[in-house]
Amino acid sequence: MVTFLFDTNGEGVAFRRTPDDRFLWDKDGNWVGWFPWGDADAVDQQGNYLGTVVGNRLLARENPPYRGYPGYPGYPGYAGYPGYPGYAGYGGYRSGFRDVSAGRLKG
Repeated sequence: MVTFLFDTNGEGVAFRRTPDDRFLWDKDGNWVGWFPWGDADAVDQQGNYLGTVVGNRLLARENPPYRGYPGYPGYPGYAGYPGYPGYAGYGGYRSGFRDVSAGRLKG
């Protein structure tokens, strides 16, 4: 089951194919990042911090800790089109976080 991730305004910005999928995809099904440490922190394809899953939101920490180079997971294949994520509603302010910029979520 697809797990959609939203910004603070409730707009769908990314998805995972399953809740524990280690890969992150943009709204169009393009691979944009992965979860190398098995937690909520995602990195982009180059291994740079991308964002953190907070509930059903994908947010960027204002000051993410350096966790080292995560390596490269290999190409994840094709996710397909996930469908329409709907609207999650306003998420409010989260101290220490901001929305991931749209440019970083283009595959």
